[in-house]
Amino acid sequence: MPALSARRFFAVLCLLAGAAGWGIIWYPYRVLNQAGVSGLASSLISYGLPLLLLGWLHRRALWGDRGKALWLAALGLSAGWTNIAYVIAVLGGEIMRVLLLFYLAPLWTVLFARWLLREKLTPAGGAVMALSLAGAVCMLWPPQGGFPLPQNAAEWLALSAGMTFALSNVITRRIGQVANGSKAVAVWAGVTALALLALVGKSGQWDFAASAGMATWGWLLVTAALIAGMTYAVQWGLSHTPANQAIIILLFELVVAAIASYVLAGETMSGQELVGAALIVAASLFSGKLEQPHA
Repeated sequence: MPALSARRFFAVLCLLAGAAGWGIIWYPYRVLNQAGVSGLASSLISYGLPLLLLGWLHRRALWGDRGKALWLAALGLSAGWTNIAYVIAVLGGEIMRVLLLFYLAPLWTVLFARWLLREKLTPAGGAVMALSLAGAVCMLWPPQGGFPLPQNAAEWLALSAGMTFALSNVITRRIGQVANGSKAVAVWAGVTALALLALVGKSGQWDFAASAGMATWGWLLVTAALIAGMTYAVQWGLSHTPANQAIIILLFELVVAAIASYVLAGETMSGQELVGAALIVAASLFSGKLEQPHA
Protein backbone atom coordinates (compact mmCIF):
# COMPACT_ATOMS: atom_id res chain seq x y z
CA MET A 1 0.00 0.00 0.00
CA PRO A 2 2.78 2.55 0.76
CA ALA A 3 4.38 1.77 -2.62
CA LEU A 4 1.03 2.26 -4.36
CA SER A 5 0.47 5.56 -2.55
CA ALA A 6 3.95 6.77 -3.45
CA ARG A 7 3.40 5.85 -7.09
CA ARG A 8 0.05 7.65 -7.16
CA PHE A 9 1.60 10.69 -5.48
CA PHE A 10 4.40 10.77 -8.07
CA ALA A 11 1.81 10.42 -10.85
CA VAL A 12 -0.05 13.47 -9.54
CA LEU A 13 3.22 15.42 -9.39
CA CYS A 14 3.95 14.41 -12.99
CA LEU A 15 0.54 15.64 -14.15
CA LEU A 16 0.91 18.90 -12.23
CA ALA A 17 4.36 19.44 -13.71
CA GLY A 18 3.08 18.67 -17.20
CA ALA A 19 0.09 20.98 -16.79
CA ALA A 20 2.30 23.78 -15.46
CA GLY A 21 4.65 23.30 -18.41
CA TRP A 22 1.83 23.54 -20.93
CA GLY A 23 0.51 26.61 -19.16
CA ILE A 24 3.83 28.45 -19.66
CA ILE A 25 5.27 26.89 -22.84
CA TRP A 26 3.73 29.66 -24.95
CA TYR A 27 6.22 32.15 -23.51
CA PRO A 28 9.46 30.65 -24.90
CA TYR A 29 7.75 30.25 -28.27
CA ARG A 30 6.88 33.96 -28.22
CA VAL A 31 10.43 34.86 -27.22
CA LEU A 32 11.74 32.77 -30.11
CA ASN A 33 9.25 34.33 -32.51
CA GLN A 34 10.47 37.80 -31.52
CA ALA A 35 14.02 36.61 -32.21
CA GLY A 36 13.00 35.68 -35.76
CA VAL A 37 12.28 31.97 -35.25
CA SER A 38 8.86 31.18 -36.72
CA GLY A 39 6.36 28.89 -35.03
CA LEU A 40 6.96 26.19 -37.64
CA ALA A 41 10.75 26.32 -37.28
CA SER A 42 10.65 26.34 -33.47
CA SER A 43 8.14 23.45 -33.49
CA LEU A 44 10.38 21.44 -35.80
CA ILE A 45 13.43 21.97 -33.61
CA SER A 46 11.71 21.56 -30.22
CA TYR A 47 10.08 18.27 -31.25
CA GLY A 48 12.76 17.07 -33.65
CA LEU A 49 15.51 17.16 -31.03
CA PRO A 50 13.69 14.80 -28.59
CA LEU A 51 12.92 12.53 -31.56
CA LEU A 52 16.58 12.38 -32.62
CA LEU A 53 18.12 12.23 -29.15
CA LEU A 54 15.60 10.06 -27.29
CA GLY A 55 13.68 8.17 -29.94
CA TRP A 56 16.30 5.43 -30.18
CA LEU A 57 15.77 4.62 -26.47
CA HIS A 58 12.31 3.29 -27.36
CA ARG A 59 13.28 1.21 -30.39
CA ARG A 60 12.43 -2.09 -28.66
CA ALA A 61 9.04 -0.78 -27.59
CA LEU A 62 8.37 0.45 -31.13
CA TRP A 63 9.34 -2.93 -32.56
CA GLY A 64 7.07 -4.67 -30.08
CA ASP A 65 4.20 -2.34 -31.03
CA ARG A 66 4.73 -2.64 -34.79
CA GLY A 67 1.32 -4.32 -35.12
CA LYS A 68 -0.23 -0.97 -34.14
CA ALA A 69 1.81 1.04 -36.65
CA LEU A 70 -1.23 2.53 -38.39
CA TRP A 71 -2.78 3.61 -35.11
CA LEU A 72 0.54 5.10 -33.99
CA ALA A 73 0.73 6.99 -37.30
CA ALA A 74 -2.79 8.31 -36.73
CA LEU A 75 -1.80 9.35 -33.22
CA GLY A 76 1.30 11.09 -34.56
CA LEU A 77 -0.60 13.03 -37.22
CA SER A 78 -3.39 14.13 -34.88
CA ALA A 79 -0.94 15.09 -32.13
CA GLY A 80 1.27 16.74 -34.75
CA TRP A 81 -1.49 19.08 -35.88
CA THR A 82 -2.49 19.69 -32.26
CA ASN A 83 0.92 20.93 -31.26
CA ILE A 84 1.74 22.93 -34.39
CA ALA A 85 -1.66 24.63 -34.42
CA TYR A 86 -1.34 25.37 -30.70
CA VAL A 87 2.10 26.98 -31.13
CA ILE A 88 0.98 29.17 -34.04
CA ALA A 89 -2.21 30.09 -32.18
CA VAL A 90 -0.43 31.28 -29.02
CA LEU A 91 1.91 33.39 -31.16
CA GLY A 92 -0.98 35.32 -32.72
CA GLY A 93 -3.83 35.20 -30.22
CA GLU A 94 -4.73 35.99 -26.63
CA ILE A 95 -3.41 33.19 -24.44
CA MET A 96 -6.52 32.47 -22.39
CA ARG A 97 -8.92 32.63 -25.35
CA VAL A 98 -6.65 30.23 -27.24
CA LEU A 99 -6.45 27.85 -24.27
CA LEU A 100 -10.17 27.92 -23.58
CA LEU A 101 -11.01 27.17 -27.20
CA PHE A 102 -8.47 24.36 -26.97
CA TYR A 103 -10.24 23.10 -23.81
CA LEU A 104 -13.42 22.51 -25.77
CA ALA A 105 -11.75 19.12 -26.32
CA PRO A 106 -14.31 17.26 -24.11
CA LEU A 107 -17.01 18.20 -26.62
CA TRP A 108 -15.08 16.62 -29.49
CA THR A 109 -14.02 13.68 -27.31
CA VAL A 110 -17.65 12.61 -26.91
CA LEU A 111 -18.12 12.67 -30.69
CA PHE A 112 -14.86 10.88 -31.54
CA ALA A 113 -15.50 8.24 -28.86
CA ARG A 114 -18.88 7.58 -30.49
CA TRP A 115 -17.16 7.13 -33.86
CA LEU A 116 -13.99 5.20 -32.98
CA LEU A 117 -14.93 3.43 -29.74
CA ARG A 118 -18.64 2.93 -30.46
CA GLU A 119 -19.50 4.56 -27.13
CA LYS A 120 -23.13 5.55 -26.76
CA LEU A 121 -24.04 9.14 -25.96
CA THR A 122 -24.98 9.10 -22.28
CA PRO A 123 -26.75 11.85 -20.31
CA ALA A 124 -23.35 12.76 -18.86
CA GLY A 125 -21.90 13.04 -22.37
CA GLY A 126 -24.82 15.23 -23.41
CA ALA A 127 -24.22 17.48 -20.39
CA VAL A 128 -20.53 17.83 -21.30
CA MET A 129 -21.45 18.81 -24.85
CA ALA A 130 -24.07 21.31 -23.67
CA LEU A 131 -21.73 22.95 -21.14
CA SER A 132 -18.89 23.15 -23.67
CA LEU A 133 -21.10 24.70 -26.33
CA ALA A 134 -22.64 27.15 -23.86
CA GLY A 135 -19.17 28.23 -22.72
CA ALA A 136 -17.96 28.69 -26.28
CA VAL A 137 -21.04 30.71 -27.26
CA CYS A 138 -20.71 32.91 -24.18
CA MET A 139 -17.00 33.54 -24.69
CA LEU A 140 -17.22 34.12 -28.46
CA TRP A 141 -20.44 36.17 -28.58
CA PRO A 142 -19.42 39.49 -30.17
CA PRO A 143 -20.55 42.62 -28.25
CA GLN A 144 -21.72 44.22 -31.50
CA GLY A 145 -23.93 41.23 -32.28
CA GLY A 146 -23.62 38.51 -34.88
CA PHE A 147 -22.81 34.80 -34.79
CA PRO A 148 -20.43 33.58 -32.07
CA LEU A 149 -17.44 32.34 -34.07
CA PRO A 150 -13.67 32.53 -33.53
CA GLN A 151 -12.54 36.06 -34.34
CA ASN A 152 -9.22 35.41 -36.09
CA ALA A 153 -6.93 32.74 -37.52
CA ALA A 154 -5.31 32.08 -34.13
CA GLU A 155 -8.67 31.21 -32.56
CA TRP A 156 -9.64 28.95 -35.46
CA LEU A 157 -6.31 27.17 -35.07
CA ALA A 158 -6.92 26.80 -31.32
CA LEU A 159 -10.34 25.30 -32.02
CA SER A 160 -8.89 22.83 -34.52
CA ALA A 161 -6.07 21.97 -32.07
CA GLY A 162 -8.66 21.08 -29.44
CA MET A 163 -10.41 18.83 -31.96
CA THR A 164 -7.26 16.93 -32.90
CA PHE A 165 -6.23 16.80 -29.23
CA ALA A 166 -9.51 15.03 -28.50
CA LEU A 167 -8.90 12.70 -31.45
CA SER A 168 -5.41 11.84 -30.20
CA ASN A 169 -6.82 11.12 -26.72
CA VAL A 170 -9.44 8.75 -28.14
CA ILE A 171 -6.79 7.04 -30.28
CA THR A 172 -4.63 6.66 -27.15
CA ARG A 173 -7.56 4.93 -25.43
CA ARG A 174 -8.05 2.76 -28.52
CA ILE A 175 -4.43 1.53 -28.28
CA GLY A 176 -4.26 1.38 -24.51
CA GLN A 177 -1.77 -1.51 -24.44
CA VAL A 178 0.85 0.31 -26.52
CA ALA A 179 3.95 1.35 -24.57
CA ASN A 180 4.15 4.97 -23.42
CA GLY A 181 7.54 5.28 -25.11
CA SER A 182 6.02 4.32 -28.46
CA LYS A 183 3.31 6.92 -28.05
CA ALA A 184 5.83 9.61 -27.10
CA VAL A 185 7.90 8.86 -30.21
CA ALA A 186 4.73 8.95 -32.35
CA VAL A 187 3.90 12.42 -31.03
CA TRP A 188 7.42 13.78 -31.64
CA ALA A 189 7.55 12.20 -35.10
CA GLY A 190 4.11 13.56 -36.02
CA VAL A 191 5.01 17.15 -35.16
CA THR A 192 8.39 16.85 -36.88
CA ALA A 193 6.91 15.38 -40.07
CA LEU A 194 4.11 17.97 -40.38
CA ALA A 195 6.48 20.86 -39.63
CA LEU A 196 8.94 19.61 -42.25
CA LEU A 197 6.13 19.30 -44.79
CA ALA A 198 4.91 22.83 -44.04
CA LEU A 199 8.44 24.24 -44.36
CA VAL A 200 9.10 22.77 -47.81
CA GLY A 201 10.00 25.59 -50.16
CA LYS A 202 10.20 28.16 -47.36
CA SER A 203 13.93 28.62 -47.08
CA GLY A 204 13.43 32.08 -45.59
CA GLN A 205 12.18 30.43 -42.40
CA TRP A 206 15.81 29.54 -41.61
CA ASP A 207 17.33 33.00 -42.07
CA PHE A 208 17.53 33.36 -38.30
CA ALA A 209 20.23 30.68 -38.12
CA ALA A 210 22.87 32.94 -39.67
CA SER A 211 22.55 35.64 -37.01
CA ALA A 212 21.05 33.85 -34.01
CA GLY A 213 22.93 34.40 -30.78
CA MET A 214 23.55 32.04 -27.91
CA ALA A 215 20.35 33.22 -26.20
CA THR A 216 18.20 32.10 -29.15
CA TRP A 217 19.84 28.68 -29.34
CA GLY A 218 19.55 28.42 -25.57
CA TRP A 219 15.81 29.09 -25.73
CA LEU A 220 15.45 26.44 -28.43
CA LEU A 221 17.27 23.86 -26.31
CA VAL A 222 15.25 24.77 -23.20
CA THR A 223 11.99 24.49 -25.16
CA ALA A 224 13.00 21.09 -26.56
CA ALA A 225 13.89 19.88 -23.05
CA LEU A 226 10.53 21.12 -21.73
CA ILE A 227 8.67 19.35 -24.55
CA ALA A 228 10.47 16.07 -23.86
CA GLY A 229 9.95 16.33 -20.11
CA MET A 230 6.26 17.25 -20.41
CA THR A 231 5.62 14.39 -22.83
CA TYR A 232 7.12 11.84 -20.46
CA ALA A 233 5.49 13.38 -17.37
CA VAL A 234 1.98 13.48 -18.79
CA GLN A 235 2.19 10.02 -20.38
CA TRP A 236 3.42 8.47 -17.11
CA GLY A 237 0.93 10.39 -15.00
CA LEU A 238 -2.02 9.40 -17.18
CA SER A 239 -0.97 5.75 -16.98
CA HIS A 240 -1.15 5.76 -13.16
CA THR A 241 -4.04 8.11 -12.42
CA PRO A 242 -7.79 7.52 -12.82
CA ALA A 243 -9.17 9.53 -15.73
CA ASN A 244 -11.69 11.43 -13.60
CA GLN A 245 -8.83 12.66 -11.38
CA ALA A 246 -6.42 13.38 -14.24
CA ILE A 247 -8.75 15.81 -16.00
CA ILE A 248 -9.09 17.85 -12.80
CA ILE A 249 -5.34 17.91 -12.24
CA LEU A 250 -4.61 18.92 -15.83
CA LEU A 251 -6.89 21.96 -15.48
CA PHE A 252 -4.01 23.39 -13.43
CA GLU A 253 -2.72 24.46 -16.86
CA LEU A 254 -5.43 27.13 -17.03
CA VAL A 255 -4.44 28.52 -13.62
CA VAL A 256 -0.78 28.75 -14.61
CA ALA A 257 -1.65 30.23 -18.02
CA ALA A 258 -3.97 32.84 -16.50
CA ILE A 259 -1.28 34.04 -14.09
CA ALA A 260 1.51 33.86 -16.67
CA SER A 261 -0.47 35.68 -19.37
CA TYR A 262 -1.25 38.49 -16.91
CA VAL A 263 2.29 38.81 -15.55
CA LEU A 264 4.25 38.20 -18.77
CA ALA A 265 1.90 39.54 -21.45
CA GLY A 266 -0.42 41.89 -19.56
CA GLU A 267 -3.51 40.07 -20.82
CA THR A 268 -6.80 40.09 -18.88
CA MET A 269 -10.23 38.55 -19.44
CA SER A 270 -13.58 40.34 -19.60
CA GLY A 271 -16.53 39.33 -17.43
CA GLN A 272 -18.21 37.67 -20.42
CA GLU A 273 -15.08 35.65 -21.14
CA LEU A 274 -14.84 34.62 -17.48
CA VAL A 275 -18.40 33.24 -17.56
CA GLY A 276 -17.61 31.30 -20.72
CA ALA A 277 -14.41 30.05 -19.12
CA ALA A 278 -16.33 28.82 -16.06
CA LEU A 279 -18.71 26.80 -18.27
CA ILE A 280 -15.85 25.28 -20.29
CA VAL A 281 -13.95 24.36 -17.10
CA ALA A 282 -17.16 22.83 -15.68
CA ALA A 283 -17.49 20.72 -18.84
CA SER A 284 -13.88 19.54 -18.47
CA LEU A 285 -14.47 18.66 -14.81
CA PHE A 286 -17.68 16.82 -15.64
CA SER A 287 -16.01 14.94 -18.49
CA GLY A 288 -14.00 13.03 -15.91
CA LYS A 289 -17.22 11.25 -14.97
CA LEU A 290 -17.50 9.76 -18.45
CA GLU A 291 -14.97 7.06 -17.58
CA GLN A 292 -14.87 4.76 -14.60
CA PRO A 293 -11.77 5.05 -12.42
CA HIS A 294 -9.21 2.28 -12.60
CA ALA A 295 -9.15 -0.29 -9.87
